[in-house]
Amino acid sequence: MTRVQLRSPADDIAEILVDAPAIASKVRELGARIAADYEGRDLVLVSILKGALPFLADLMREIPIHLSLDFLEVTSYGASTRSSGVVRILKDLAQPIAGRHVIVVEDILDTGHTLAFVLGHLRSQRPASVALCTLLNKPARRVVGVVPEYTGYEIPDRFVVGYGLDYAERYRNLPFIGVLKPEVYGAVGP
Repeated sequence: MTRVQLRSPADDIAEILVDAPAIASKVRELGARIAADYEGRDLVLVSILKGALPFLADLMREIPIHLSLDFLEVTSYGASTRSSGVVRILKDLAQPIAGRHVIVVEDILDTGHTLAFVLGHLRSQRPASVALCTLLNKPARRVVGVVPEYTGYEIPDRFVVGYGLDYAERYRNLPFIGVLKPEVYGAVGP
């Protein structure tokens, strides 16, 4: 009987940019800042699915004040490593946000196209305020002027996966943020 050696998702990583302990520490820091800034306010964390889900789950546990959650699902990447610039809403908010304080929780701010669209969409619903919390900020690729109020890490212009970030719906389960090996881009199937 021949044993087949299965590759781990971590085998496709060229370099770890941010390890799991560093992510946990930064999430604690962001949670404390948000809690201090929004104590006594009607706070809604709006997560952008699917990539921001691990960040949201960890972040909300680090915000020891009353808050609620809602979700948006948008797409601009498909199975590519670059944003198409065309943003579509796949799932909209379930609850009204008028008069409430909203923080958009996102995994990465890249070109700014997606987040500019999302922020405009949310502001049209008349919340008391809208802020952006992004774990990763990649300013080298910025095309649209979006500035986050809360940022975890500024990263170089590399294609990253892990901790919710994906390539073709894979690698989200890695506990760190790493650079995907370029030779993998063409090898990942549906």
